[in-house]
Amino acid sequence: MATDGIEAVFLETHNWGKAAKFFQALGYELEFSTDHNSGQLRNGNGPYIFIAEVPEDRELGVQIVLKMTEAGALGPDPAVEVVTPLSDTHYGTKEMTVRDPDGRLWSLQAPTEN
Repeated sequence: MATDGIEAVFLETHNWGKAAKFFQALGYELEFSTDHNSGQLRNGNGPYIFIAEVPEDRELGVQIVLKMTEAGALGPDPAVEVVTPLSDTHYGTKEMTVRDPDGRLWSLQAPTEN
């Protein structure tokens, strides 16, 4: 199994508007926003940032998504703990979650094979 860099960063925020303005001030452009206080920004050809607003009483999280060149490459070595097996997403990719030796969760994402 090999990764090909960072695909995306998923951020949770308590204020979508302020978070989006912050990243736009850093040079990111809004690619789209949703009607439920979330959206995607990108700076050039680099990884995209997807930001989602969560309730104030929820602890904020961040997730780094590693890019895979093809879904067939997502067959991990037995030393890799698979938390969520490879499956299709509603946004047109295949994704799985693995846990590193320190307990952190990593999302691995590949394009859907046509």
